[in-house]
Amino acid sequence: GPTGVGKTELAKTLAELLFGQDDRMIRFDMSEFQEKHTVARLVGAPPGYVGYDEAGQLTEKVRRNPYSVVLFDEVEKAHPDVFNTLLQILDDGRLTDGQGRTVDFRHCVVIMTSNIGAHRILAHEGDA
Repeated sequence: GPTGVGKTELAKTLAELLFGQDDRMIRFDMSEFQEKHTVARLVGAPPGYVGYDEAGQLTEKVRRNPYSVVLFDEVEKAHPDVFNTLLQILDDGRLTDGQGRTVDFRHCVVIMTSNIGAHRILAHEGDA
């Protein structure tokens, strides 16, 4: 949907409703994940790579708070390799981080927002 209609606010409200606090929403601005190497920021770098000792932003947050709403904002802007990672979450309900730990996503609500098609929605509003 178009910017400003409340997509992110809906995710925050859902986190509060389901888990008792809106800070249980984990948000990722996917425009920051447009490059191939940014997958490592989500799951952590594999052994032998720079940053191996740092946990992945996504996997570490979910590992510490397995009952969360995970919001991937403007998902259409992410690199295709990032989509493969997201598909693993949706298919298997888990991810393996760069340190070989399996992170369980089965208790998470995963939300992906997009602005694709927003111009069509706005064009139809003018017809009403």
